[in-house]
Amino acid sequence: MGITVRDLDTVTDFFVELGFETEGRTVLEGDFLDTVVGIPHCRTEVVVLRPPGGGTGLELSRFLHPDHEPGSPDPMPNELGLRNVTFEVDDLQAILDRLTADGYHLVGGVGQYEGIWRMASVRGPEGFIVNLAQRID
Repeated sequence: MGITVRDLDTVTDFFVELGFETEGRTVLEGDFLDTVVGIPHCRTEVVVLRPPGGGTGLELSRFLHPDHEPGSPDPMPNELGLRNVTFEVDDLQAILDRLTADGYHLVGGVGQYEGIWRMASVRGPEGFIVNLAQRID
């Protein structure tokens, strides 16, 4: 999964706070990148993160050339396009406490689904939404 961001360090720190581990960081440019993203002469800095113990990686990228295109700063969940990503966590409240201390806020509240899941949506840096779900059964 990839997310294009303006401030790579801030967004990386946000996901590390969620428990992700940094796998690598590099700058990409050249024919390969131009071909894959369809932008001639582009250059991007990339951070790859993984959840503890492995699993699907998260690629954060910041375009160095050309400049990024602005998006909606605080899209609502019903706007078309990729607006949120969901992760299962072990201790929802502890993560919410850490994120709140760092200045991030809930989109709504903490909900419970059929006595099985507790879930909350957090507005991350640059406006994207991260859903956090904890199994409680």
